Amino acid sequence: MTAEGFRKLALSFPDTAESRHMHHPDFRVRGKIFATLGYPDKSWGMVKLTPAQQTKFVIAHPEVFVPANGAWGRAGATTVNLRAARISSLLPAMEAAWSNLALKGLARQLKAGAGRRRTSASKSSATRRRTQG
Repeated sequence: MTAEGFRKLALSFPDTAESRHMHHPDFRVRGKIFATLGYPDKSWGMVKLTPAQQTKFVIAHPEVFVPANGAWGRAGATTVNLRAARISSLLPAMEAAWSNLALKGLARQLKAGAGRRRTSASKSSATRRRTQG
């Protein structure tokens, strides 16, 4: 896998934008980073997984996935050895990283929308009770 291949794969997910963070490219959905390139150096990328997902991918493909150092790694940040990565190993990991943030943001958005609808419905019920009583 090349850096350009990693970039194309990341940008293939809906609502993904490329930005820069800490002097290297990152890929965001709903404003949150799910993958980066060039960390810790140009031959590596990173996907932001849950710790359980990280364990699954590290066990399945130890030559490709390595937990990042320190607290970030313990939280699920997983480095990707680009030279060893293949689309068959990277795609599921990147999809998991993207989904973690995209679905979390969508759930938050839906919950906020549902809250507004409930509030409107509550006000309508209260108004109806006052006018009927």
